[in-house]
Amino acid sequence: MNEKTNEDLQHSLSDNRRRLVQTSDNRTQSVNLSDHAYARVDTSNQLDNDEDCKQSHAACDTEVHDENVQNTCKICNRKFTCAGWLESHVRVHTGDKSFSCEVCDKKFAHSSHLRAHMHVHTEERRFCCKHCDKKYKNPLHLRRHMCIHTGERPFSCRVCEQKFTELQILQRHMRTHTGEKPYSCNNCDKKFTQLTSLRQRIRVHTGQKPFSCKVCEKKFTRSSSLKSHIHVHTGERPYSCNDCDKKFTRSDRLRKHMCIHTGEQPYHCEFCDKKFRYLSSLKSHMRIHTGERPYSCKVCDKKFTYSCSLRFHMRIHTGERPYSCKVCDKKFAQQTSLRYHMHIHTGERPFKNAIAH
Repeated sequence: MNEKTNEDLQHSLSDNRRRLVQTSDNRTQSVNLSDHAYARVDTSNQLDNDEDCKQSHAACDTEVHDENVQNTCKICNRKFTCAGWLESHVRVHTGDKSFSCEVCDKKFAHSSHLRAHMHVHTEERRFCCKHCDKKYKNPLHLRRHMCIHTGERPFSCRVCEQKFTELQILQRHMRTHTGEKPYSCNNCDKKFTQLTSLRQRIRVHTGQKPFSCKVCEKKFTRSSSLKSHIHVHTGERPYSCNDCDKKFTRSDRLRKHMCIHTGEQPYHCEFCDKKFRYLSSLKSHMRIHTGERPYSCKVCDKKFTYSCSLRFHMRIHTGERPYSCKVCDKKFAQQTSLRYHMHIHTGERPFKNAIAH
C-alpha cells in the first residue's frame, strides 16, 4: 500500500476537505468545506442515537486531527479515535463487504447497514412519528418526515438563502450555483448533477422501465412518473395553490404554477441576461446561442431545436392531421392552421389592418 492508486488519492483529497463543524450546543456535524463555504448549519435537532446516525449517513464523525492519535489509515492518513473505527474505514479502500443478507445475498461493508437493509424483508417499521403515528424503516426517513410537523430546515444556502431539511440536499443544490456535474453517462457522455438523474438516463439507453401501473400495466422509467400517473386513475390532485385554488397532480407543477403569482424568474441566461420561470425554458433558450439541434427525424435526418418542432415535422411523413374543424370536418396538421381556417366560417379578418399598413 505504499503507492496510492488514483482512486485512493481522490478519496484522500475528498477526506481532507471534510471537517467537523461545532454548533452552539456542543454537537458536531461533518461537512464538506467546499459546500460549507456556502452553507449555514444548524444541527441542534439531529437524532441523538449513534446507531441512528450511522444508518442515516449523518454519522457522528470519528475523524480527529490530533497528531498523537495512533489509529491512522495508511492509504489516506485519516485518523480515528479507536481501532474499530479505523478497521471499519479501511473497507472503503479495500471494497470488503463481509456482511451478507441471508434472504437476497446483498452484501454490506458494515453490520449497521445490513441491519437497516433487513427491514426491507421483514417490513418492520420501528421508527414512529409521535405526531401522526406514521412509521418508518429507518431513522433517516423519520427525520425527513418530522420536518413536515416542525417546519425545520436547518441547512441554508448562503448564495440564495434557500433552506433545506438535509445536508445532502443542500450539497446537491449547491451544484446549481457551481455548475458541477460529477455523474457522467458512459453511453453518451452527458453529465448530471445527481446520481438519480444518471440512472434515469441509463434507462433511456437500455429501454428499461421498471415501474409498472397495477391498473393499466403502463410502464415507466421513474417511480415519480408512476406516482403521477396513478392520479389519472384516482382523479386525485393533492397539490393545491393557496392563491387561486388550482390543483395539480404533481408538486413540481404546483411550483411552476406559483411563479405566475410571484412573478419569480430564477433562471438567467449567461449570454443575454434573459430570465425564465422554468429551468426547461432556459435550457431550450440556450440552444439559440449554442446552435444545438438535439431532435432528429428518423425518416429524413432533419434536425430541430425543439421537440415540438420535430412532432410537427413528423406529420409530413405520417400524414397525421389531429386538428378537425367542427363546422366542415376539414382536418389540419397544426392547431394554428385550424385557427386560421376558422376565420372562413366566422368572417373574422384579424389581419386586415396589419395588411393595410
